[in-house]
Amino acid sequence: MSLLLAALFVEVGIVLLIVPWSILWDRNYFIEAFPQLQALLTSNYVRGAVSGLGAVNVCAGIAELVAIFAARARAQAPSTFASSPAPE
Repeated sequence: MSLLLAALFVEVGIVLLIVPWSILWDRNYFIEAFPQLQALLTSNYVRGAVSGLGAVNVCAGIAELVAIFAARARAQAPSTFASSPAPE
C-alpha cells in the first residue's frame, strides 16, 4: 500500500511539474468556460505555483520510497541481539 502511495505522489508531481508549461494548460476547460480567469490561469506566477506543488509531491514520493526501502533493509538485517549470549 505504501508503494502505491509513493507512486501516486511521484506521478501526480510529475504531471503538476509539466502540464502548466504545456499547451494543455492554455486550452483547458476553465479558460474556455470562464474567459475572465484567462489572465490569472496563464500567469507565470500561477504556473510556477502549480509546478512548485508538483515538486513538493515528487519530493514526498521520494521520501516515502526511501522510508519503505529503509524499513525493508532494517527488517532483513540480521539482529545482533538475538545471536549474542545472555549476560550472567
